[in-house]
Amino acid sequence: MAVRRKFLLLTLLFCCILAPGCRKKQYAHVLKQDDRDMVGSHNAGAETWKPLIDESVSRLLGKSSQTILQTSHTTIREDGSLARSVCFVGVENKSGETIGDFKDQIYEHISTLVSQDPQYRMISKRYVDAAMAELRCNPDSLVLPQKQRDFQMVLEKSSQPIDYLLFARVTSGTTNSNGDYQRDYLLTLELLNIHTGESVTESAMLRKGYHKRRWGRWVHYG
Repeated sequence: MAVRRKFLLLTLLFCCILAPGCRKKQYAHVLKQDDRDMVGSHNAGAETWKPLIDESVSRLLGKSSQTILQTSHTTIREDGSLARSVCFVGVENKSGETIGDFKDQIYEHISTLVSQDPQYRMISKRYVDAAMAELRCNPDSLVLPQKQRDFQMVLEKSSQPIDYLLFARVTSGTTNSNGDYQRDYLLTLELLNIHTGESVTESAMLRKGYHKRRWGRWVHYG
């Protein structure tokens, strides 16, 4: 009996010790500039989207600088340099997972990087969203001649003439192996000249492995 009482007492004490750790608590810390991004365990995160955006935008700007042509709505800056007006119509997700709030961040990151290139002037997203809402159209429909003209007219009424439409698309491919899987993420950017119909397309790919066990990485990739 004494042994049983002692066992129950020890069990109760053990439960009391563990109880605080069972409560729903959350902790946070501010990352330093040189801290690495957290790697998402189930979906793509900052460690995926940031390098994809940087690489795809860099490739697009490098390629377009060699092929860009004089267009009718080219803006002349105060210093006399030329800038082409770009309308970024949105990020389309065709991947095997939801990208959540990263969708807006992908948009803003791409827009910021393109606007830093002196040869381009980005149209404000507020104008773009308002125009698309007024016409009740989606990005894919803007390649149709009539929709494109209507879209231009709405923006021109707001003194926002455009030279290029910029499209972004996220796709993925998944390879499964006994519960573990690899997902290849592809971010494609297309810059469409609305005056000539010519387009410049560039993309970047990042591969990521997901594993149920810690040693899954070594099993599949050595």
